[in-house]
Amino acid sequence: MPMTPSHPIRHSWSLSPAEAAALQQQLRERVILEPLGQPIRFIGGADLSYNKGSDEFYAGIVVLDYDSMAVVAWSTVIRRSPFPYIPGLLSFREIPSLMDAWEQLPFMPGLIAFDGHGIAHPRRMGIASHFGLLVDVPTIGCAKKKLTGHYEEPPLRRGAFTPILDGGETLGFALCTKDKVKPVFVSPGHRVSLEQSRDIMLHCARGYRIPEPTRQAHLLVNRLRLGAVEAGVGQYVSEQ
Repeated sequence: MPMTPSHPIRHSWSLSPAEAAALQQQLRERVILEPLGQPIRFIGGADLSYNKGSDEFYAGIVVLDYDSMAVVAWSTVIRRSPFPYIPGLLSFREIPSLMDAWEQLPFMPGLIAFDGHGIAHPRRMGIASHFGLLVDVPTIGCAKKKLTGHYEEPPLRRGAFTPILDGGETLGFALCTKDKVKPVFVSPGHRVSLEQSRDIMLHCARGYRIPEPTRQAHLLVNRLRLGAVEAGVGQYVSEQ
């Protein structure tokens, strides 16, 4: 299926909280939810770590082979955040660091998953949707906690799911990725459909509650924060 034409957006990061919330309302109209236009070969995972009370972020993006879930490349940076901690506006605090990590990747994945939300956000503009609009790449949010809407608890059986609803709108899914383990909360970010976002995250779940892209990103940024690895880039195989 051909994809709807889309283009990266740009905006200032020097915003007040009120301006940031207003911008989210504008950006939500730019989000495209439709099936992917081509098969996935590489998938990215993004996460950040920080010490409590600090504005220094340890940000990282990993790239995995979609079939095997093996990590093939990564990028990490250490940056200070320019924006305060305000629930609902965390993308303004976190994306600048992740953008630096993204821009120095050895090669770009065809899709990237975030430890956060896509459209399952009060203003439909979680970090996955926001980042997807900035780089014009398909994105998915896969969070450990619900942010908005309501859902019924799915059976604790791998592959079971229930919709996250807000009024008559489906924002995503509570998805069980492992037997007898509580669900994760999956929502499309940009340029991917609701159903695909759910199916992709289930494909990426390999024995843990957290799917491999964000699980591996989480492990990486915590190693960075603890000084076990240095900031920079790495690659195991060529993208060719």
